[in-house]
Amino acid sequence: MSSEPQAPASAAQAVATVKTGAQIVVDTLVDLGVDTMFGYQGGVVLPVFDRLYDAPIRFYIPRHEQGGCHMADAYARASGKVGVVIATSGPGACNLTTGLGTAMMDSVPLVAITGQVRTELIGNDAFQEADTTGITRPVTKYNSIVKDVKNLERTIREAFYIASTGRPGPVLIDLPVDVSFAKCACNGKAALDLPGYRIRTKGHARQISMAAEAINKAERPVLYVGGGVITANAAEELRLLAQKAHLPVTMTLLGLGSFDQRQPESLDMLGMHGSAYANYAVQECDLLIAIGARFDDRVTGKVATFAPHAKIVHIDIDPASISKNVRVDIPVVGDARHILVELAREVEYRERGPWFAKIAEWKKKHPFRYDKKAKTIKPQYVIDEICRQTNNAAVITTGVGQNQMWSAQFYKFIQPRQLISSGGLGTMGFGLPAAIGAQIARPEATVIDIDGDHSFNMTMTELATAVQYELPIKICILNNGYMGMVRQWQELFYNRRYSCVALKNPDYATVARALGAVGITVEKKEDVPKAITQMLAEKQPCVVDFRVEREENVLPMVPAGKSLSEMEGLAILESMA
Repeated sequence: MSSEPQAPASAAQAVATVKTGAQIVVDTLVDLGVDTMFGYQGGVVLPVFDRLYDAPIRFYIPRHEQGGCHMADAYARASGKVGVVIATSGPGACNLTTGLGTAMMDSVPLVAITGQVRTELIGNDAFQEADTTGITRPVTKYNSIVKDVKNLERTIREAFYIASTGRPGPVLIDLPVDVSFAKCACNGKAALDLPGYRIRTKGHARQISMAAEAINKAERPVLYVGGGVITANAAEELRLLAQKAHLPVTMTLLGLGSFDQRQPESLDMLGMHGSAYANYAVQECDLLIAIGARFDDRVTGKVATFAPHAKIVHIDIDPASISKNVRVDIPVVGDARHILVELAREVEYRERGPWFAKIAEWKKKHPFRYDKKAKTIKPQYVIDEICRQTNNAAVITTGVGQNQMWSAQFYKFIQPRQLISSGGLGTMGFGLPAAIGAQIARPEATVIDIDGDHSFNMTMTELATAVQYELPIKICILNNGYMGMVRQWQELFYNRRYSCVALKNPDYATVARALGAVGITVEKKEDVPKAITQMLAEKQPCVVDFRVEREENVLPMVPAGKSLSEMEGLAILESMA
């Protein structure tokens, strides 16, 4: 043994700590502020779960990885934080893909960590091996596999940064189990290394001025607002702009809540099942100001005839969205909140009396309606009553289909992050796990899943998750015994040939009780208010099975490929006046 004196350790060496990859994962998550995670156990993620055992992180176990991903997604939407989900290799990772695709289409900040087989086995068809990065590349904003423990902390920090900046989206980290066991000397926070990733937050001053000038000159302007305004936390800035410049506001499905729908400037939702007055206003406007929206097909209808008289301003943080579907006259790339502040400084108030008078005329002639004299339970009546009893203040999640569109039409949202729904991907089964994630994010809120029977069927076992964690979510099933929206299309466009849309449902109240929740069945119209009152009073998960009118349709409706002005069902709605 040498007796020669050793050189003193450098400052970095003095504080270096040797950690396993699994410990690096957990410590980095905690340092990033993660206090809530979702996910499912499995062999190759055991090292990480072992370290989570002692971590100050609340962990929620779903009944299926897809449900866990939806929970993390809804947690992110409801809280504004990054959602985090973990799954094992092979089928565990594959089961995340629908949830990742949902988050990707709706620009939700999400980080998924998946286990992977040992690095030397990758590509050998090992047990529970899947090409996770290959499978998830189309449904993530970015993904990577970490094969060297020295890169692990940096990769995690970069994942959170990428997921939450620019146009948010899901990022996946694939972690081979041997990297979880490997050790590394850590001596401080790893620096981000993203030379090709640049976010433009401040809009170009000249473009903002051009947009303001266009607003000041417009006689018939319309603000068209998407979920990007909510993501940017820009609802107050939107309100101030609409107020100062005196602008009517219409919203996409995911934009609902960005502007108080009780205000006279609100045109509610536009598009395929949007309000007639919003669609007419868009078709007649001379200036359309799109903010945080992407002109998807459910909004535009036939693109060639969309807003035919309008000059178009498009404000979006994603330059790839500009002029992607609709040609834009004044593009402004940047953060919606910053741009709205700058825009509000330059716009002027204009009365625009004739324009608002025309909108008022459309509103009076074509409100959302249903037959209130019907003896059966109309699904719209259920939502009307939920809205009344919750004073417009509940957090609403939905499945996908008719239930989703009726919720958008008849629940009037007043604040951001109040509606949580699968927009772009249209994921059936989203409503129940989303309600769980939203309730965890906002424990003080009343959270209600307005669901369809077939959508609920897809993930109903997650009710056991809500029971396990004592989450007082409410589930209202609009049970018509059909795959409702598909049946509606078959009625209207396929001569009522109802192919494979009617399935035998279980007794949902009995299922709820079997899983430990409260179960209520409502078959009479006069029992609807009392059932909703009882549901809202429950302190545990509660399922209410409303046996609604079987062949009720969502109206108005713009058929696929038609112009927004070619709405079907207006005469039917007028007859209910």
